Amino acid sequence: MDCPKCKSRSLRATKIEQGLAAMGCTDCGGALVSLLYYRDWAERTPLQPSDVITDIEDPQQDNITTDVSVNDTSAALACPKCKKLMTKFKVSGCTSNRLDLCTSCDEAWLDGGEWALLKSLELSRKMPVVFTEQWQRKVRQQELDSAREQRLLQVVSEEDLFIVKQFREWVKSHPQREKIVFFVNHS
Repeated sequence: MDCPKCKSRSLRATKIEQGLAAMGCTDCGGALVSLLYYRDWAERTPLQPSDVITDIEDPQQDNITTDVSVNDTSAALACPKCKKLMTKFKVSGCTSNRLDLCTSCDEAWLDGGEWALLKSLELSRKMPVVFTEQWQRKVRQQELDSAREQRLLQVVSEEDLFIVKQFREWVKSHPQREKIVFFVNHS
């Protein structure tokens, strides 16, 4: 199997984590991970408190640093096994990185540094969640919210934005929400 990114380098057996086998590229640092092997690794490896998934969590990881160097592939990649195009899935709303998944082979391509990124976002034990429609919907919503905030920041200060966000959270759960919003819109 050749590297889907370099296209000329053969993939070699490697481990991206203790007990987690993958096929890696020595040039770009990418790795092809079988989700079957990944799930087995996740079941065998003791859980840390941050590894427990109670629900599809918020993919916005504001409190986690993403100072990880990642060489993300922007072009579509062909699966090294079956040669079908892999589907790209956004990791979170705070990073532009996307994981590549071959839905035919159930193999994920991690570009160089993406495993470290998943670990820094506390997603290394939750990688299959990234491939769900529910997760992707939340990421898209985050991106829309962030774009709205950036547009608002062009006309108001950060302090004003903070007040607006506080007001929005307050009014969301208020029993008279509709009347308050009507009043604000018609003042």
